[in-house]
Amino acid sequence: MILAINIGSTSIKLALDKGDGDPLSATLPLGLYDNRELYNQNGFNLLVERLKIPIRKFLTQNKADLEELELIISRGGLQKPAPAGIFLVNKAMCRDLSEGHYGHHPSSLGPVLAFSLAAESQISAYAVDPPSTDEFSEVARFSGIPEIQRRSAFHALSHKAAGRKAAFDLGRSYEECNLIVAHLGGGITIGAHLKGQVVDCTHGLSEGPFTPERAGTLPLLDTCALFSERHMKIDEIKQLLVGKSGLMAYLGTKNGIEVEEKIKHGHQLAARVFEAMTYQVAKDIGAMATVLKGICDAVVLTGALTKSRRLLDMLHPRIAFLGPVLVFPEDDEMQALLESAKDIIANRRPIIHYQ
Repeated sequence: MILAINIGSTSIKLALDKGDGDPLSATLPLGLYDNRELYNQNGFNLLVERLKIPIRKFLTQNKADLEELELIISRGGLQKPAPAGIFLVNKAMCRDLSEGHYGHHPSSLGPVLAFSLAAESQISAYAVDPPSTDEFSEVARFSGIPEIQRRSAFHALSHKAAGRKAAFDLGRSYEECNLIVAHLGGGITIGAHLKGQVVDCTHGLSEGPFTPERAGTLPLLDTCALFSERHMKIDEIKQLLVGKSGLMAYLGTKNGIEVEEKIKHGHQLAARVFEAMTYQVAKDIGAMATVLKGICDAVVLTGALTKSRRLLDMLHPRIAFLGPVLVFPEDDEMQALLESAKDIIANRRPIIHYQ
């Protein structure tokens, strides 16, 4: 029996595979009172304890117990940058995640939560394809300021799952394909996948298109002037850029369905803002085509926003010239986690021991 945990910016997704049919699943609200809970170790650890409660309830409702699990697997968090893979969660990883040594994001709760629950039943916990996955080419790391290096931080689990699915549809292996993959959700990341390696990608918190709640890439001098005029502290800046920008800043909601309802009822600003977000997505997809030198087997779209017919209809004419456009609106992340867990049990994939 396998328990999979996937914590994103707004939700906890759970899947329980009993080995006797389709996995049982649930999506629960994350329920952060304030993102600043993640910014100190005590707040982080209290969150972990709080989140154990709904997970235990999920197991009880599905007539399962921690002691019956073979392993617990989670989406990775903001850990030490390294290539994608399956990591054995240990105390060193949990310390880095809880202290925010490589950044703060709700995804970091997942491996620590998995490790803490697994310890109760003396089984192992694993983390897969963390957002800090780093397969960048050397040239992609330059920012323009020597003291600042571009860093890799993206929806690696989603990207890799969608990339493998696209390769299958193309009748090839993932490692044979050149793909542009765009994860379109509460966060948006767009990456160039060169023969199985994500050699460049927009940063999930500080680059790329604006999103339902994030600012993305900004006009830098104007942004600096705004922060100076408002005398903003670093925590206030982070809260603004990641959580209070994008659709939320323009329209007062980060819910894509609500935005589309506004548009249907003639809300002109909503229509313009939604189109602008789509326009920026297309621009970054085009930019990643240059990374691949124009050799692109497919553009792959995944994430919750791809369920929007309006978004796809506006996006397609701008990117269709790059090659086939493959859309995977269903969430493959949980399936990817469960498949990784089965690979662990069958010894089909190497396990990385976190240093």
